[in-house]
Amino acid sequence: MALRRPALLLLLPLFGYRLLAVELTSSNTKPVVQEFQSVELSCIIKSTVTPDPRIEWKKIRDGETSYVFFDNKMQGDFATRAEILSRTSLVIKNTTRMDTATYRCEVAAPSDTKTIDEINIQLTVQVKPVTPRCTVPKAVPVGKTASLHCHENEGYPKSTYSWYRNSEPLSPDTKSNAKLQNSSYSLNPTTGTLVFHAVHKGDTGRYSCIATNDAGFAKCEEQEMEVYDLNIGGIIGGVLVVLAVLVLITLGICCAYRRGYFANSKDSGESYKTPAKPDCVNYIRTDDEVTIDLHLTSLCFGEEEGGQSTTRVGFFFRAYRLSKSKHH
Repeated sequence: MALRRPALLLLLPLFGYRLLAVELTSSNTKPVVQEFQSVELSCIIKSTVTPDPRIEWKKIRDGETSYVFFDNKMQGDFATRAEILSRTSLVIKNTTRMDTATYRCEVAAPSDTKTIDEINIQLTVQVKPVTPRCTVPKAVPVGKTASLHCHENEGYPKSTYSWYRNSEPLSPDTKSNAKLQNSSYSLNPTTGTLVFHAVHKGDTGRYSCIATNDAGFAKCEEQEMEVYDLNIGGIIGGVLVVLAVLVLITLGICCAYRRGYFANSKDSGESYKTPAKPDCVNYIRTDDEVTIDLHLTSLCFGEEEGGQSTTRVGFFFRAYRLSKSKHH
């Protein structure tokens, strides 16, 4: 009675026969290349009895799968910059950051016992940093906080950052450098932020930043930061001058109002002094006029509690008003 094929295959190893199955291997399953260079994705058929196995390459990125090599032809943008080498390996030319992905080599061998095998290759394309954007304050008063920023988004892997003052590196540990022991700052190499908690005159200088990753580095231009002393006396003097000017302006407006320069004008819109009142005519002042008159007197000449005038001018002015009211 003839044995079925599966049973025969199980007995073959007992008689010294090797099972025939397609098997793949690779010389490098995690290649790393810099942008714009070429790279070989190694896929080697270790064993097969199929004379012409079917080869396919697929790209897996962000959960999406697309063909790279299918039906003996390159697909998509790989048609102009990729080729098959040594029957199964894939060579990609002029790599870009978008080529960073998992590539799957699949081989189908119909004549083998195990007809299909596959192997994954993880490709990493490194990208050099671009010139980082640096932000440095131009002037900071002594004792204040100053924040300096450095960042770039193009490099892969992500960049780390280092700061320089007058072309000398600033260490994250100020105690390691005798020149920096008087400085009070914190430096974050990951974010590129340099913070001075209380600047002093010695922090004045030209600052620059370098972004670095495995593919290279880039540097921003130097920028000047000046630390200056606050002139407290000058500030107080300036404030006093401004206050004095405001007082003089206020007094001038009050006196001009009292002399009638702000009286209602004619239809032509011109301003003129209030004409003298004719004799033998009694004018009755409204309550609003009396109130405004009292406020202006107090503002221009000042009064103490109890109504006592603070100046000799105020005394004569009050006497003049009293005689004026008796006359009318």
